[in-house]
Amino acid sequence: MTTSPPHAGTRGTPLGLGIGWRPELALAIHRRAAAGRLGFVEIIAEDVRPTAVPDAILELRRLGVQVVPHGVSLSLGGVDPVDRDRVKRLADLADRLGSPLVSEHMCFVRAGGVESGHLLPLPRTRVALDVLVENTLAARELLPVPLALENIASLVEWPGAEMTEAAFVAAALERTGSRLLLDVANVWANARNGGTPAADLLAGLPLDRLAYVHVAGGADGPDDALYHDTHTRRTPPGVLTLLANLCRRAAIPGVMLERDGRFPVEAELFAELDDIAAAAGAGVPSSTTASGTA
Repeated sequence: MTTSPPHAGTRGTPLGLGIGWRPELALAIHRRAAAGRLGFVEIIAEDVRPTAVPDAILELRRLGVQVVPHGVSLSLGGVDPVDRDRVKRLADLADRLGSPLVSEHMCFVRAGGVESGHLLPLPRTRVALDVLVENTLAARELLPVPLALENIASLVEWPGAEMTEAAFVAAALERTGSRLLLDVANVWANARNGGTPAADLLAGLPLDRLAYVHVAGGADGPDDALYHDTHTRRTPPGVLTLLANLCRRAAIPGVMLERDGRFPVEAELFAELDDIAAAAGAGVPSSTTASGTA
């Protein structure tokens, strides 16, 4: 008899507007939260020890901001069994911070004991799907809260695909009972680089499983042939337009900005967050965003 995975509910916890917590942005994030204008932050699990959570993050919890641990090293799509110690770190952080969920990527990051240092795409085959499902179910057994799986940006695609990206993602979510962390910036990047319309991917995804949404800005490569998801630029108008289109189709529990470099001054950061909120809330990007640069 087939049993449902633990935490198999699909309704997302309301999160609101969020941002990826980085030490360089800690003061600005605190000020935004203290003003009651921030719903959640996402922390990189590998950067935070459950026994030594920075005071700045604990203060955000005291202000009522939710904290979502986000893993980057589980390698759920890798052929090796899932690392229980890495999963335990996610679980311990969720317990320590009262997190409503945790998240990770549909990818692999290591093989044969070698770390890639990057989120690598999975072949869209039935065998690769089976591996992802097996590892994800093993991880979920150890987690006290629901798990959301994120789609990644990729500059290459494995040959021999047996299904579309939307079908692969939908099957993984259905078979594991996981929620969807939809990275709209990754959808936009893959559409730019691969030529498949972003609307086609969104049309095939189970949006009823949405946990929350990522947006970010990237940069063109040296020859402008490929767009790189660097998280170092302002969110481009195309990503905000895609976010607005998504919000016309589904109610999203939360949307957050990822910024990992070239950190802006506080006023610029707050303006970008306001534009993201406008796109998500009103269904259209603000006039300043539409005329802004990435």
